[in-house]
Amino acid sequence: MLFDTHTHYDDEAFDEDREPLLTSLPAHGIAKVINAGATLASNEKTIRLMQEYPFLYGAIGIHPEGVKELNEEKYQWLKEQCGLEKAVAVGEIGLDYYWDEPEKELQKYWFNRQLKLAKEMNLPVIIHSREAAKDTIDMLRQEWTETMTGVIHCYSYTKESAQIFLEMGFYFGIGGVITFKNARKLKEAAAYIPIDKILLETDCPYLAPVPYRGKRNSSLYLPGVVQELAAVKGITPREVEEVTMENAYRLFTKVPRLGTER
Repeated sequence: MLFDTHTHYDDEAFDEDREPLLTSLPAHGIAKVINAGATLASNEKTIRLMQEYPFLYGAIGIHPEGVKELNEEKYQWLKEQCGLEKAVAVGEIGLDYYWDEPEKELQKYWFNRQLKLAKEMNLPVIIHSREAAKDTIDMLRQEWTETMTGVIHCYSYTKESAQIFLEMGFYFGIGGVITFKNARKLKEAAAYIPIDKILLETDCPYLAPVPYRGKRNSSLYLPGVVQELAAVKGITPREVEEVTMENAYRLFTKVPRLGTER
């Protein structure tokens, strides 16, 4: 069984077949799914999905590209949603310097506020960081406490940066990118990161693994990620499945284990 720790099933890419696709996941070995919020609208859709599908849980947060829509009133709304029973993390939050907008200082302000929110709500964080390794590390170090935890989603930095995140106890989200021909840096990092700190994710509908690269991604393609990660780590695919599932339960403590759901 597999645990997809980062999806965007609220995305319009799933509008035509969302219900049959999601309904089919358990039969294909996808035991648990976390849908990550990115905008206020996507968080609202995530909450509806949480209510509709027993195996689907939500992360509540605003992606760095969406922080312009935040203000104090909307921040308070986010805080209220983080108290929902099936809200298991604050995310997807972070920094993205690939584009010039939103301005860096605005991204950093709301990243900091959402880190504080996670600490206040005692929830793990799901962190998006693109071309912003130094600022991400600096801000996490500033807010870090021994009880703070989370995952660096779609990890894309070096093994040297991985060591810093490891020292703070963070997990690492590995998805379809590890199957790409140009993923040498990621494979080196994945080989270095202990298997008990790795989570499986798709980031669907984005970043489908080879041989589906360029197509719409979904949790159904996770086995390809498992196969590649097993090869990189020198272990069996079954070991990858079992350990990453246990890792996800350990991080997302509000997600009940199979067979214990109410």
